[in-house]
Amino acid sequence: MLLKGKTALVTGASKGIGNAVAETFLKNGAVVYAVSRSEGDLSKLQAAAEEAGTRVVFKACDVGDEPAVTALVKEIIKESGGLDIVVNNAGITRDGLIARMPAEAWNEVLKVNLASAFYVCKAVSMHLLSRRGGSIINMSSVVGLHGNAGQTNYSASKAGLIGLTKSLAQELAPRGVRVNAICPGFIATEMTDKLNEEQKAALFGRIPMARMGSAAEIAAAALWLASDLSTYVTGQAITVDGGMTM
Repeated sequence: MLLKGKTALVTGASKGIGNAVAETFLKNGAVVYAVSRSEGDLSKLQAAAEEAGTRVVFKACDVGDEPAVTALVKEIIKESGGLDIVVNNAGITRDGLIARMPAEAWNEVLKVNLASAFYVCKAVSMHLLSRRGGSIINMSSVVGLHGNAGQTNYSASKAGLIGLTKSLAQELAPRGVRVNAICPGFIATEMTDKLNEEQKAALFGRIPMARMGSAAEIAAAALWLASDLSTYVTGQAITVDGGMTM
């Protein structure tokens, strides 16, 4: 129960890594506001909340819409009495070689992956400063560190999150608010399940641990950064990638 008594906002919480983060936070006693454009299957989150004696609240929002994000954060702060943890996890891909990439694919990815984090951070920053504490976690990626062919838009958005994290950490640190990023490597998802054995072998050849990570392993890193176990950690981009980046 590392987060008992704390309230968290998690974007992109309806599936994947965001859903795993929300579930882990609930199991550790936090009240979680799960934000997504569509509700999806929240049965796991509701079960985790009941078991831990806490609650999950779903909020629908397009996090690429600044006025909507500002209104949402105000609403959550009023309902909850105050936020302690914010996880900017919402993200999309629109992959393709840059020579054939339409501007819409660039703009949409930057809006959802990077601009949304700016909108949320802007909306919560004064609140967290007034509380003299809190943890903001931005979900970046290893491709934000070393790039990836066919993902100029996605890599740029994830690199931008690291810059946002380090700059905001410097702004908020004097009042005890921490800001960090997590950079996942290859994580098992519905998309990677479609890879054949040859493709998986080629992928594992790039990873010293020779396997993909799980959403639960990323959520465990988020739990550490959200909890009081990491009170002297800020401005970091932590890779969780089976050693691939090294």
